[in-house]
Amino acid sequence: MLKTLPLNKRGIPASRVALGCMGLGGGWDHEPLTAENIRQGHEAVEAALSIGINFFDHADIYTRGKAEKVFGQIFKDRPGLREEIILQSKCGIKLMEPGDTSNTFDISGDHILKSVDGTLSRLGTEYIDILLLHRPDPLMDPEEIADALRKLKEAGKVRHFGVSNMSAAQIRLLQHYCDEPFIVNQLHMSLAKISWLDAMVSVNRDPWKDITFPEGTVEYCRMENIQLQAWGPLAQGMFSGRSLEGQPERVVHTAGLVSRLAKEKNTTPEAVVLAWLTSHPAAIQPVIGTVNPQRIAACADADSLELSRQEWYELYVSARGEKLP
Repeated sequence: MLKTLPLNKRGIPASRVALGCMGLGGGWDHEPLTAENIRQGHEAVEAALSIGINFFDHADIYTRGKAEKVFGQIFKDRPGLREEIILQSKCGIKLMEPGDTSNTFDISGDHILKSVDGTLSRLGTEYIDILLLHRPDPLMDPEEIADALRKLKEAGKVRHFGVSNMSAAQIRLLQHYCDEPFIVNQLHMSLAKISWLDAMVSVNRDPWKDITFPEGTVEYCRMENIQLQAWGPLAQGMFSGRSLEGQPERVVHTAGLVSRLAKEKNTTPEAVVLAWLTSHPAAIQPVIGTVNPQRIAACADADSLELSRQEWYELYVSARGEKLP
């Protein structure tokens, strides 16, 4: 039985699956938007709405702001759409520019405030439903962040706040200083990214060398009614049709298992891959990253398909490539 989303428990009518909009807007460059970019955006949104998705996930850096600009044009072309959907965006990553040696992270108060103003301008809307702090910043000052979030809330620019890619300890630090609750934590979770599970089953054992997922993060989010969102849940098609040439045996075997289950259940491989996440009792909300209308449509069964405990473990063990202890 599918669990109620923590967002729903807070009165936010979010769909079981969200559409990630990183693929909109063309290249990650400074080229202007084209009519083709806008057409692609309309088709992706229509495909999402047609299967019940009402939650759209952005970030200020996606295609260097062009993804949000695409949505701004969509809102102009579809009056009333803004009030029908839930809009989430993120800030906190500064992309490398010529002369820079790396991307950097910045969730200083000033950067948060400027980023939100830029996002609202590109989207052509007065408010964001949920703002996520995109990455933990080693230089973050929680009191400064708390002040920025308070200003955004009081100005009506942001209704709710959350984080992305953060541990339980990092969320607790921020929450200690912030009056507004953090209601989302978006993490990399999929059949190809299972460290969030391996961290659980490695308790009291020598941890496997590739586990870096902070132990207790999933449990903390569940206890605090924080919505776990999974970015990259389709693993870029690794288990639903992408070429497997050169992939390790565990990937090939898992893709075959996904295909078998899809046939048995008369559904798509995409739905099986997502159902593996949604079947978890943490009520994970997958944020699918494709903007291809056909692939979006292939996810239609994800919010109703259920896997048995045996099927869930078959997929998990296969993805691990080794037996559980």
